[in-house]
Amino acid sequence: MDELSLVFGALADPTRRAILARLTQGEATVAELAKPFSISLPAVSKHLKVLETAGLLKQRVVAQTRPCRVEGEPLKRAADYVEMFRPFWDDRFDRLAGYLEELKAQDQEHE
Repeated sequence: MDELSLVFGALADPTRRAILARLTQGEATVAELAKPFSISLPAVSKHLKVLETAGLLKQRVVAQTRPCRVEGEPLKRAADYVEMFRPFWDDRFDRLAGYLEELKAQDQEHE
């Protein structure tokens, strides 16, 4: 599977997005990452494995803990991919704004 598919697949889950959001504040252990969720540590570990496979986080071993940190480069590549579509959506929104202005003008003419 290609990298973008792995990244977008990992980001498709709200728990994994919340984990990444937490990691933007700094390193955290698996136990710390699990606290806000009502899921088991093994379930959190599975989410972390998906994020790690997608390249979105790195884990290291420190004594009995496994601190995790976010890896930004795959997110940047995903953002760059999405950004490629901005001209398309800007054009669509500009046309919609123009159409709404036409409707508003027509409505004012009929008042």
